Amino acid sequence: MTAAIPLLKVLVVEDDPGDVALVESAFAEHSIISDLHHVADGVDALAFLRHEGVFADVPRPDLILLDLNMPRVDGRQVLTIIKNDEALRSIPTIVFTTSASDSDVLSSYDAQANAYVTKPINLDDYERVVIEIRNFFGHTVSLPSRLSDGQST
Repeated sequence: MTAAIPLLKVLVVEDDPGDVALVESAFAEHSIISDLHHVADGVDALAFLRHEGVFADVPRPDLILLDLNMPRVDGRQVLTIIKNDEALRSIPTIVFTTSASDSDVLSSYDAQANAYVTKPINLDDYERVVIEIRNFFGHTVSLPSRLSDGQST
């Protein structure tokens, strides 16, 4: 008998409603057991991660999908803040953006991104990439939030 796969809690930090819908659709169409949360900018992402204000009762995500180009506080700043915060740095953070700029790739890895994925233009490719990310982090890797020492909830 196969062990049940735990629910994957994902924070999608994305200002484009169309991209959010594509991520949600890719997860839903493949019966992926996930708890997706969405915020539209870096200010709300940080409030979510710190459980501030309206985000006081949200779960700690197992994975963050982070766009770079957003209003108020952009993804570059959010990534740097997350990876410099002892309480947040262990959350795998995937930069998921339209930018294929070498400087964005390099600066994201310098800021300790766990991966950098350029969003495909083709809808089928977009869905495939989202599913690959979800399957890798949902099935293959060991996530800090699933360790028995209870360091993450």
